[in-house]
Amino acid sequence: MTQQLNETTQPIVPSPIEKLEAILHAGDTAATAPQATDSPFAALGLNANLQRALAEIDFTQPTEVQAKAIPASLAGRDLLVSSQTGSGKTAAFMLPALQLISEKPAPARPHSDEPVKRMKGKRPRPQPAQPSLLVLTPTRELALQVSNATLQFGKHLRRIFCASILGGMPYPKQLAMLAKMPDILVATPGRLLDHIASGRIDLSKLDMLVFDEADRMLDMGFTDDIDAIVAATPATRQTLMFSATVDGNIARLAARMLRDPQRIEIAAAKVTANNIEQRLHYADDLSHKQQLLDHLLRDVSLKQAIVFTATKRDADSLAERLADTGFSAGALHGDMNQGARNRMLTALRRGNIQVLVATDVAARGIDVPDITHVVNFDLPKQAEDYVHRIGRTGRAGRAGIAINLVNHGEVFQWRRIERFIDRRLDATVIAGLEPKRSAARSAPKGKPRFEGRPGQSRQGRPGGNGGGYGGGRSEGFRGDGFRNDGPRHDGYRADGYRGKPGGRPDGFRGNADNRGNVEGANVNTNPWANTRRNDGGYRGQATGDRYRGDGAGNGFGNRNGDYRGAARPRSNDGFRAGGRSRFNDR
Repeated sequence: MTQQLNETTQPIVPSPIEKLEAILHAGDTAATAPQATDSPFAALGLNANLQRALAEIDFTQPTEVQAKAIPASLAGRDLLVSSQTGSGKTAAFMLPALQLISEKPAPARPHSDEPVKRMKGKRPRPQPAQPSLLVLTPTRELALQVSNATLQFGKHLRRIFCASILGGMPYPKQLAMLAKMPDILVATPGRLLDHIASGRIDLSKLDMLVFDEADRMLDMGFTDDIDAIVAATPATRQTLMFSATVDGNIARLAARMLRDPQRIEIAAAKVTANNIEQRLHYADDLSHKQQLLDHLLRDVSLKQAIVFTATKRDADSLAERLADTGFSAGALHGDMNQGARNRMLTALRRGNIQVLVATDVAARGIDVPDITHVVNFDLPKQAEDYVHRIGRTGRAGRAGIAINLVNHGEVFQWRRIERFIDRRLDATVIAGLEPKRSAARSAPKGKPRFEGRPGQSRQGRPGGNGGGYGGGRSEGFRGDGFRNDGPRHDGYRADGYRGKPGGRPDGFRGNADNRGNVEGANVNTNPWANTRRNDGGYRGQATGDRYRGDGAGNGFGNRNGDYRGAARPRSNDGFRAGGRSRFNDR
């Protein structure tokens, strides 16, 4: 320095520790700077740094859930929020959490140059991570979406570090992130419990706990994991619970976890508003669906699309077929390891993939602005999942298109979805691809005639290969107990349409033993579902516990292609001793 000092002025030279503290607290000074009062988010109590980050990603107006949840969260209230996907709930809990963390005094962190104390004969044990905020999510994709949003929202806040703790990621990478003492953990329950049990994570200093899509976590069987995680947190924590519904199991969970919560409900109809155009196309069979899909994906307005299937195998098969016909397509499902899933999502965000074929669980949390179309190649099992699916488009108020391909065996299922969204869609017909059967003939008339268990006839007696209704006909078996009025065929198809001998229940060709692997559902509800079929598509030797093929006094014997076979003698169960089966298939 060449500047001349007064004789009475002594130069002040900061120590290395003071320099370090000045760097660490540089963001705190900016965070307490005067707020930009012209921003709508300023009225919610957010500081200038968060407002600046929101402006850079074009967040100009808070959504309804943000306007209600942010002030209440900043005030320290526990929240029970009913909000559908696409409503802006990630910002509703992450923005106030970031502000509260940034206002806390800087915690004492271990210095990297300090020697690690070793005890003779023992390996050094690192200090466990003690986060201030924990966000629990049901899937890895949703966790990564929350982590990415956290980086965007907190880009102008100093000394705040976020780590993702997910199943499928390498342990060494996660241990390296935990060694940095993250302030925020975004985690799936299973992997988080692993690190808690190993002493790598300590939740005793947790300030805020967030359940994102709590209903989905319960549906996936994480109840015990949630209880174990909550038991490791202090009773003084603030808890925010976000769910599509707040009744039943969620209400009971909230009663255990929350203290005098403020309840916020955002109607589902407001989430699936006019920015998402919903269309309906009827299809005769699988081939017709594929032709419709090929035509729809060539729409000039389509930038990127997600196509939903019911099974993982269908996702792979359909993605391969689309790639063979010239589309840039890829599959995403739960059987893929985390590295492959991350690469697929990265390719989707970069625009290298135009069409992503995915299952429900894998697609949770995908947030890509250029997704203009969502196609339900297979309808979801639950009506609630329909909202989650179409919510992958029309994000943040953008326009989107949701297309539903419904075969005639799915009409009843589609009617349930229409009742859930409180909207009736008129079918759209494409010239040259008109369905041969009218929707009116396919629609169910009145109440279902039979609502018994699969595998039971209307008289309560065991049916044949179709599980009731005359046995051996595809119309007799549905996983939900209702009748499918489709034509009989030589194989087995769950949707009631003609399949090839030895076909798989999902309609794709395969050997007689292949069955679709439905995520989140048990399709093996037929008493004979585990029996092997012969080359003709019919069952040969039955191997079930109740209906052994050896016919040792215990049920049906061997069947031939005529659906008839002699039953071995039985005493008092309704079958004729030494004769043919009493209930021959029609």
